[in-house]
Amino acid sequence: MLSDTDLLATVATIYAQRETEQRATTTVSTMEIEAPLAGRALVVIVDDRTANSSEQDSTGPLVTELLTEAGFLVDGVVAVTSDEVDVRNALNTAVIGGVDLVVSIGGTGVSPRDVTPDVTAEVLDREIPGISEALRSSGISAGTLDAGLSRGLVGVSGSTLVVNLASSRAAIRDGMATLTPLAKQVIADLSVLDA
Repeated sequence: MLSDTDLLATVATIYAQRETEQRATTTVSTMEIEAPLAGRALVVIVDDRTANSSEQDSTGPLVTELLTEAGFLVDGVVAVTSDEVDVRNALNTAVIGGVDLVVSIGGTGVSPRDVTPDVTAEVLDREIPGISEALRSSGISAGTLDAGLSRGLVGVSGSTLVVNLASSRAAIRDGMATLTPLAKQVIADLSVLDA
């Protein structure tokens, strides 16, 4: 016959084994779930130096990284000069190519060579001024003056959302943070209409 001490030790051992077994059977491993694709995107860099030389572009990779983090598949980055025909061709190619989002970087200021918003206005079917103003407002709030001075437009051409951003890294980072949730909503709305 077991003494009370032995009995308590045996019961404690049994409970310890059960607790260990339960922990082992209830352990939940991490499961990787692939996030849904937000859409296809194209980045257009409007910059004479980048388009005409082998100068390294630092904004294209930044925009690509931010779009990828937001769930977009980036088809590519295209560099064009600040020429109306070049900008128009790049935007039209993106729209005809069926991307969901085209983000142009640069050419949104007030100098005579800043023609991106003027050309974008010709390409758009419908402008979305609320997003343009949100981009400017968030840029000013973050202290990014060139975002606040941008004449950039946002709108829809066919079923493609077209966005103009200023070219500074700060304006891009802040603009993309403001843009991506809004872009996802517009793209979702447009895809319902296409279905």
